[in-house]
Parts: sequence; structure tokens; C-alpha cells
Amino acid sequence: MEQKLWYKGHGSIPGRGTAMNPTGRFEKLALDLEGFEDEPGQAAPETRYLKDSSRSILSSNDSPDVGFRFSANPYRGCEHGCAYCYARPTHEYLGLSAGLDFESVIMVKTAAPALLRRELSRPGYRCEPILFSGVTDCYQRAERALKLTRGCLEVLLECRHPVGLITKSALVTRDLDLLSGLAALGCATVCLTVTTLDASLSALLEPRAAPPQARLSAIRTLARAGVPVGVNVAPVIPGLTDHEIPSILQAARDAGARGAGAVMLRLPYGVKDLFSDWLGQHFPDRKDKVLGLIRAVRDGALNEASFGSRMRGQGPYADQIWRLFEAARRKAGFPEGWPGLSTRHFRRPGGQQLDLLPEG
Repeated sequence: MEQKLWYKGHGSIPGRGTAMNPTGRFEKLALDLEGFEDEPGQAAPETRYLKDSSRSILSSNDSPDVGFRFSANPYRGCEHGCAYCYARPTHEYLGLSAGLDFESVIMVKTAAPALLRRELSRPGYRCEPILFSGVTDCYQRAERALKLTRGCLEVLLECRHPVGLITKSALVTRDLDLLSGLAALGCATVCLTVTTLDASLSALLEPRAAPPQARLSAIRTLARAGVPVGVNVAPVIPGLTDHEIPSILQAARDAGARGAGAVMLRLPYGVKDLFSDWLGQHFPDRKDKVLGLIRAVRDGALNEASFGSRMRGQGPYADQIWRLFEAARRKAGFPEGWPGLSTRHFRRPGGQQLDLLPEG
């Protein structure tokens, strides 16, 4: 495998979530060139898009912490560049960095719609909801030109297959025609993730995701079109964004959201160093407090991966955050849970309908 030299850049790179590009866990050689001068006038790197030759599009999981078994991700890596993203370490399996590589080297599954059609055509396939963006955002910038997510939605509408989408991009409204058709059959839900309503903080924390008001506008557009839409306050960052939970929920409800959820920040593997560096760059006066509160909800660590607590955290401060969420959810008028998805209309590509499948 090709080995990589890396440097720890000084300062931040405009338009990127991190300036760090550490060698991945599975690479054998790591040379730290800190102390060498950066190139004069260092500019934000261009994003590279590489073809991903994956032979399947559906991934399955048996985690009790998530409400779906199958997910689809047309892209690996995510140009949104969220400094806290738990998916960053997945790039290390490709021999790339969880840092800058994750947001500037995007693997593209160009065959995604065809692979999905093949999966749904299998004689043994049993219909159940598929989540898009279980790992990386299916509406990141490349989707504007490549339209892989739209191609997959076209297959799903043809098959009347239930789908849930989660995104930080207002681009989801481009596909309103397809989502409305699926929603009319009870086969579509959309969730917009809103981490903060502070546009300035969002620009630092999620530099290439849609601004908060654009996400709220997308909620409003989807709701008016009859597409069941919800909000996910994620991640909740103790000491930085947790106080915004009530205002986020109320703003999303006012925009037409019908469901609400939240996920506590977790910092697996190298994300701990990336996020710590981000705090030092942008909030040096609050860095120790924020990291201390993250440890307070993660049993003294910055990550805790056990089922049952990895999404929620634990301890008195975590309990306080969840009490705040529940009180704010009730005050805003959100019902418990999310709108359900139906499997009863599913038909295989080509028109064969399976009426005997149970309601999902």
C-alpha cells in the first residue's frame, strides 16, 4: 500500500472542517513533519472524486441503537466537513486519513441506482425500509451533478419501496416530485439534522453543509408538500450546543416538522484528536470545559461505544440533557416517535406487486 507523509497544518483552512490530515490507523508509516514551514499562501484543497467499484449498495446492521436494518450510502467520505463526524474513521479502511482526506477525497458509487435495482429484484428480497445517509450525507455537493441519490429514489418510487432520508442539505427539496409520490403511499420520511441555529458556529462546525435557516426552509417545503419530515438535533455537544435544544425543536416544529430526535456527541478513534484540535482553533477558551463535559457523559472518556449508551451518553449531565430534550419536545408539541413507513405497496422492478407483505 502506498505510504503517506503528513503534516499538521498551522491554523484552519477556509471551507474545511479540519486542517489535520493524520495517517490512518492501518498504514505502517507515519512521519510527523510538524515544525516544517507550511507552503506560503496555503489554499483550501480541491476535492477529488474517485470511482467506487462496490458490488452492492445495501449495508445491514443489527444495532439496537438505530431504528433500521438496511442503509445505503452512494458516497464514501463527505464534503460537508463536519468537525465532529463519527464516520471520519471509515476512510482509514481505504488507506486515507480521517482528517482532510475524508472531506476532500470522495468515493462515488456511480452504479448505485443499478445496484439498488438489482438488490430489489432478487427473488429472496423481503421489503423493509432503507435509510439513506446512515454514514455519509447522500445530498452532499457531488449529488448536485451526479444525481445518484435521485436515481436511487427513482428506483424506489418505481418499486413503491419505503425509504427514510437524513441530511444536512437543502438539496433534498430538489427531489420533491419523487418524495411526494412515495409519501402518498406512506413510503417516505425525511429528517433534517440541525446541530445549531447559530449560522456563525455552523459555518465553522459544518463548513459545507447548508446553513441552519436553509435546513429549516427545507423542512417547511417538505411539510407543505405532504412529505413527513422531522428534525434530528445531532450531535448534541455538551457545553457548546446543548443549550440550543429548545430553540431548535421549536423552530423545526414551527416549520412543520412532525418528529424529533437527538444524538449525543461521540468521538471515536482519531475524531477525538480532530475535534480537540478544532476546539483549540476556534474556541480555545472553552476547549477544556467542552472536553470535560464530553467526558462527563462518556464515563470519563471521549467516546463510549456500548449499545444502549453510545447514542445517549450516561451520568448526571447526560440525564440533564435528556430531561431538557423531553421537556422541549413536549412544549413544542412533537408526538413521541416518528411517522411509520409502509411495505404493503412494494412491487419488484418490472411491476410484480407483493400484497402479502406485512404493514411496516
